[in-house]
Amino acid sequence: MKGVVLITGVSAAGKSTVAQALAERLPRSAHVRGDTFRRMVVNGRADMTPDSAGSAEAADESVRQLHLRYRIAATAADMYFDAGFTPIVQDVIIGPDLERFTRLVHSRPLHVVVLVPDPAAVELRERARAKTGYGNGWTIAQLDAVLRKETPRIGLWLDISRQSVEETVAEILSRTEEARIPPDPRLT
Repeated sequence: MKGVVLITGVSAAGKSTVAQALAERLPRSAHVRGDTFRRMVVNGRADMTPDSAGSAEAADESVRQLHLRYRIAATAADMYFDAGFTPIVQDVIIGPDLERFTRLVHSRPLHVVVLVPDPAAVELRERARAKTGYGNGWTIAQLDAVLRKETPRIGLWLDISRQSVEETVAEILSRTEEARIPPDPRLT
């Protein structure tokens, strides 16, 4: 698998684990963790919430910071790609932002893998891990609805509810072409 790989899905879908395992299978790879860029903001961070604190100003700032995080991740991916690595970007990029992110990455080929475990599997994973992905008012059902109803059906969508990490990585590697996103004609 050469090119840039984006692994996305809801919180606790298995993105970090799958991205790391995939990166470990490739000869020259980098794991770009999008949430790292969010955590770099020390003061003034505005996280996304379902209602963004009920004000348009808070919502605007949350979206602005989210899109900043995506631009930084896309730039990091392009830089790793230019240096001869296969960057694996991993983040929650759902809804219309998924298609927007594919235009931010200039390197090609670009592969998009959307992890879509059922909500019960997500709940089990969320309870089993040390960190929490469902703060700020988000519920598993809310994010799952955005994923399934508002996210464009691009790339490779995998229901990994009953798969091991190794099985998921093997499936991604065997279905690489299905994950490939056509070049953006505006970039050529």
